[in-house]
Formats: sequence, C-alpha cells, structure tokens
Amino acid sequence: MTFTGRLISVHSVMRRPVGADQTEGGRRSAMNIVVLVKQVPDSGADRSLRLDDNTVDRGSASNVINEMDEYAIEEALKVKEAHGGEVTVLTMGPDRASESIRKALSMGPDKAVHVVDDALHGSCAVATSKVLAAALGQLNADLVICGAESTDGRVQVMPHMIAERLGVAALTGARKLTVDGSTLTVERQTEEGFEVVTASTPAVVSVWDTINEPRYPSFKGIMAAKKKPVQTLSLADLGVAPGEVGFDGATSAVLEHAKRPPRSGGTKVTDEGSGGVQLVEFLATEKFV
Repeated sequence: MTFTGRLISVHSVMRRPVGADQTEGGRRSAMNIVVLVKQVPDSGADRSLRLDDNTVDRGSASNVINEMDEYAIEEALKVKEAHGGEVTVLTMGPDRASESIRKALSMGPDKAVHVVDDALHGSCAVATSKVLAAALGQLNADLVICGAESTDGRVQVMPHMIAERLGVAALTGARKLTVDGSTLTVERQTEEGFEVVTASTPAVVSVWDTINEPRYPSFKGIMAAKKKPVQTLSLADLGVAPGEVGFDGATSAVLEHAKRPPRSGGTKVTDEGSGGVQLVEFLATEKFV
C-alpha cells in the first residue's frame, strides 16, 4: 500500500541576506551544497569499545565512510549536475578521518572541510550537532544533505538537531529529492509508504539508501581527489568552547559495557511421535502461543 497523505509544507525560518542565493534579476544562482560525511568502523568487521572510556575503539577498527553518507554524496552530485553549483564535504573527526574525506572527494565533490580537535573526543550527539551547525554557519549552504543514520550510533537525530540549530527546515528520510529553483520536494519514506514534503532553501535533507545508487570512484577521480582543497577547522575557529563538547559537555554517557554473549545451541526437538506436542509446549513456554 502506498500512502502519500497530504502535502506537507515546511518553511525555513533562517533569514539570509538578500542576494545570498539570487542574481540581480531574481533568478537563482548555482547552489551551494554541503554533504555531511562520517567515518565509522566497518559494520562488516569486529567492533569494540575502549576499556578506558567506553567509546568506540576507532584506532583498532577498519574505518570506512558511513554507508548512508555515500548515498548523500551521490544525491548532492546529482543536484549539482542538474542545477550547477559546488559540493563541499564536511566531516568532524580525528586526524585519520582524512582517509574518508579523500574517498568522498574521489566520488566527485569539489572540496572538503575537516573539523578536528582533541577536545571533541567523547562528544555526544547534542554536542556534535552544535559543532557541525557552527561549521555550516560559516559555509552558508543552500542545501545540506546527510545520511538518515550512522551505522555506529543509529540514533537518527543529527539532521533534526542541525536543522533546529540553524533555524531551517528538515526534510528527513528522503527516498526521492526534487529541486525546482529554491523549492525542495522530497518523498519521505515511511513504513506505510511515503509522504510528500516541500520546503524552501536553505534546508537540511537526510536520505535513505533507496534514493539512488552511489557511483564508484574512477581512477581519474581518485587522482584528482589528492589535489582538492581540504580546510581544517578547530573549535577555536568555530567559536565553540572545549567545555561544551567531549566528555565534559556530553548529555549522555556509557557507564559500562560487555561483549554480546555467544549464541546458545537452542532447543532440539526429536520427533518420535510426539514432536508436535513438544513443539507446542516449547512455544507456550516462550509465550509465543
């Protein structure tokens, strides 16, 4: 069943200077697009938490671009190809996150911004949104695109938090994005079908993996990525105090952790004429029937 519901219009409340995204004739100029990219431990490999502070052990993990962010990169490139403009990759993370930045640039974006600061270690989602919003405030983006969730946290709150901090519309969970001048229309994926949502730029759009098929970096793209500019920003550059992030500024904390226990062999039912009865008794014990 496909449910489109009613057309939902979400209007941005962030005011930008006249001429920030228009030419003198009133026509829209090329779009400034920023894609949020996060480096995460490979979900296909073993992952663990550090014993000293209960954070993800990224030093021993095989780190990759968050899978959903690759779809965000692809969608940003599609918008640029259709409407012109520039695509900037924005990452917050340690020094080694530069590996994922170059991978992202090899797909086609024009440049990148890397927010890196030792004080960021241990930051919660709330603090992360504050830092990313501060960086986006300097980039003056018309459109911010990100993955709907990250494979390490899976909290699905970052697009909403950033949009709230910037005072712009949040078009989340998109399976399709259409750009018409300064109007954005998305099909928001739901369990029942989809909703059609519209808003004006600037806005934040988060996407699911149903929206497109990410391109593979070409050899030419990989070589070109080595020369593309990557700007690094510290907390001081963004005007964010160290005490507002990291463990000191966290609104949540992991108190303890333990590895998942090994799976048991389960209960084996041998059918010697009463297998059906044994099965029903087992299901009743587990409260399935």
